[in-house]
Amino acid sequence: MRTPAWRRWLDPLTAMILGVLVLALLVPVPDGVAAGLDVVRTVAIVVLFLLYGARMPTREVVDGLRRFRLQGSMLGATYVLFPLLGLAVQLLPDAVLAPDLRRGLLYLSVLPSTVQSSVVMTSLARGNVAGAITGATISNVLGVLLTPLLVAVLLGATGAGLDGGAVGGILLQLLLPFVVGQCVQPWVGAWLRRHGSLTRVTDRATILLVVFTSVSEAQSAGAWDDLTVGALLLLLVVCAVMLGIMLLVTWHASGALGLDRPDRVALLMCGSKKSAATGLPMAAVLFAPALAASVALPVIAFHQLQIVVTAVLARRLARGGPQEPAAA
Repeated sequence: MRTPAWRRWLDPLTAMILGVLVLALLVPVPDGVAAGLDVVRTVAIVVLFLLYGARMPTREVVDGLRRFRLQGSMLGATYVLFPLLGLAVQLLPDAVLAPDLRRGLLYLSVLPSTVQSSVVMTSLARGNVAGAITGATISNVLGVLLTPLLVAVLLGATGAGLDGGAVGGILLQLLLPFVVGQCVQPWVGAWLRRHGSLTRVTDRATILLVVFTSVSEAQSAGAWDDLTVGALLLLLVVCAVMLGIMLLVTWHASGALGLDRPDRVALLMCGSKKSAATGLPMAAVLFAPALAASVALPVIAFHQLQIVVTAVLARRLARGGPQEPAAA
């Protein structure tokens, strides 16, 4: 039976993401429920990385750390190419994009890569999951130092202190569960690899939960109260252009560097993303409250866009479809 046209362009995961996004916009959850969902999201992330560690042979993790070209490429894309792109956006006139939104995009450009969705999308696309975990985690650990420094240099922010809670969150929610999973891997790894649906279900549930909670909390806080439809559309267009450029650059650069296909997928997924989970709390520390709200909006918009777009790419790459991201 021929696959319907909509299924070729909008896979079920992407449809669920869009549905959850709309639901969060229309029905923001109360503060008490949101706090409970945050706990559930944290537990889901811990379980996900515990399963990743338990399923993945240790030799693959060691191999991921040894891939210096892959790790260096991820850091270069995150902290060199992306900030240059953010500076280029500042050349847009006010009539195209308001100064506060341009400032928010520059802030977005200096954030670390997101960990959860980068690893999940790499897994869905059958890329180098070990390389994605190590690369995205290193990006976040360094980001606690590099992001405030780059903000101070590029945006002239003052009082940019280090977010110790972010370091603790990375260690406790990501690295520790992964290490524990590695410790039990010799006993449960083979069983988990035979029952891969368990990790796939956890993948999808975690992504949907992250999308719902982040959008709902922003909606409840009134982040979009003063935003016009036209300004939002222009912001989404600029975000789409930035994402498209990074996807194309990381994919073609990885080919020029001679990386194999799993590493190219890992670089594509990690080098093109930015972390809202790190960026939104850090914005509250680095900026005054009024500015933090406007800065947060581009981060949220780009975060949702990157998940939808890379979900489509991941499914097409997993099916052995076109090698070039532009084809998707």
